[in-house]
Amino acid sequence: MLNGNLVSLRALEPADLELLYKWENDSSVWLVSGTKAPYSEFVLEEFINTSKQDIYTTKQMRLVITLNETVETIGFIDLFEFDPQHLRAGLGILIGKNEWRGKGFGTEALNLFIQYVTKHLNMHQLYCHVQKTNTKSINLFKKAGFNISGELNDWILDGKKWENVYILQRISAD
Repeated sequence: MLNGNLVSLRALEPADLELLYKWENDSSVWLVSGTKAPYSEFVLEEFINTSKQDIYTTKQMRLVITLNETVETIGFIDLFEFDPQHLRAGLGILIGKNEWRGKGFGTEALNLFIQYVTKHLNMHQLYCHVQKTNTKSINLFKKAGFNISGELNDWILDGKKWENVYILQRISAD
């Protein structure tokens, strides 16, 4: 477990299935997660089971964000497209409810995760794609040392409207 002042990060447990099912099937976040269809409980249970495997095998990792005060699960943080040869990976974070956003929980979780992957996985570079209009997420990643390195035009189709996406990168000093 990784502990901060406000939140802790822990591995996925079978007891997380119900919440994982709820949040993965929330169509309001599908646009940013790249999801196109609902997940079954079976598929998510298998995901939890494979999360015990080594990151060098699965090329991804998801940790659960919990509040220290109540041990309530408030989100997930993901490492994906893990590339151990080039020491880079994609990063994503979800804080589940609006009432938990803007209180420093995401910032602390992101910083804890960055410290972990930099120290233990020797990551040189982390990156993410964030819609240009999502200023809260852009600010979150900038606070954690990410810089906008590019813009992808017409990258996401939101209904009938195309949206541009920023590429944000955090490159560790060697």
